[in-house]
Amino acid sequence: MKKKVTAVFDIGKTNKKFFLFDKEFKEVHKEYASFDEIEDEDGHPTEDLRALQNWLKDVFHKILKSDEFSVKAINFSTYGASFVHLDEDGEVLTPLYNYTKEIDSKIADQFYATYGDDLELTRTSGSTRSPGLLNSGLQLYWIKHSKPEVFKKIKYSLHLPQYLSYIFSGVPLSEYTSIGCHTTLWNYETRDYQDWVYKEKINTILPPIVSTETSVNMNYNGKRIKIGVGIHDSSSALLPYVRSVKKPFVLVSTGTWSIALNPFVDTPLTNDDVKADCINYMRINGKPVKSSRLFLGKEYQIQVEKLSQHFGKDKDYHKTVVFNYDAYSEILQDFVHTFKWESFEHKDMPKVTKYLYDSFEHAYHHLMIELVMLQVENIKRISDTQNIHRLYVDGGFTDNDVYIKLLSHYLRGMKLRTTKAALGSALGAAIAISDTKLNSKFLRKNYALKKHVPFIVG
Repeated sequence: MKKKVTAVFDIGKTNKKFFLFDKEFKEVHKEYASFDEIEDEDGHPTEDLRALQNWLKDVFHKILKSDEFSVKAINFSTYGASFVHLDEDGEVLTPLYNYTKEIDSKIADQFYATYGDDLELTRTSGSTRSPGLLNSGLQLYWIKHSKPEVFKKIKYSLHLPQYLSYIFSGVPLSEYTSIGCHTTLWNYETRDYQDWVYKEKINTILPPIVSTETSVNMNYNGKRIKIGVGIHDSSSALLPYVRSVKKPFVLVSTGTWSIALNPFVDTPLTNDDVKADCINYMRINGKPVKSSRLFLGKEYQIQVEKLSQHFGKDKDYHKTVVFNYDAYSEILQDFVHTFKWESFEHKDMPKVTKYLYDSFEHAYHHLMIELVMLQVENIKRISDTQNIHRLYVDGGFTDNDVYIKLLSHYLRGMKLRTTKAALGSALGAAIAISDTKLNSKFLRKNYALKKHVPFIVG
């Protein structure tokens, strides 16, 4: 008898993944792929949408013919800030513009001059101003005002998760997590699109909004399948925690970006939040997730490479370093900030980096102390006004012994747990279209939950 499964395509910027989950959300099959980027009309690198679409269909059609699995549902998790523009025949009109693409600053200046200052728009939309297309709403404004002939042909603009759903269902839809994630489209106070969206008539090319839990039941290649509407990957990665943890918590998702997420905030950002560079993600029910970002993984990579060169160590040597209390104690005796960050500015950083030690281990500990201090600022920024005692950390830094021990020490008032959420947003996408209710044991069973206690000082 075939095993009933939910299929999920989890599409990252680099890696494209396909998973099958059984009814208990256990992974029973996976496939990976990656594609070379192509260039848009300006020579900027971007996703090869045709190659992606061909891979999606090839993989799914192969699974439908499987003698082992019976696919009952499919959903999609992808990176955000990316639109696919369709004409009235459902054909793609433009490249999938990369959210790193910078546009003529005059367009952005014109936008903010017309529709209010950065502070107020950021506060109500939860989206900071960006030099590029990271705010996907600005992409629509840019196309309308710099490529009017293209804009006139747009029937629908779909965020990437919803476009993948459209490939299989043929039904154009919008959903909350993609709309509410640093797009400048959504107003968290009115719970509707921003006024500028209506004034520019952008709303006419945005399909109807449905719940992220919505699915379209249809016959696909002769099989009855439930097709989800897709979900933004950050909101998807948060979902298993929200569904299984009942008490308030903060989740820190670490990687190239370290994103601290607080889903227990019911109010829009304040002016102080905006000045502190907070943004909003959105839960599947439309509620805000107060968030703050830190380019932790990227900065770590840069600084460790420099440390390795300075001390003549192999590029992977840092992975062998474990927390050493004596080194930590010695560094704190006459502590000064010694690292100049390459990826961001900070009031405490010096003008140039100084290495104060003879050993890689001591210099590495000093680096981690400074990075964790930044991480703690990042976490407190979104949680200090609330009584939150639980902290979950997932992603690449869960394997960093120095990072985890320092974080546990500096946030002694919070119970720190790390999780091995290797499936990340894919699992959330499967849960989003499932009727199964999760309990408090879910993280222990599926995420290799591990408790951490602060080290003893002295």
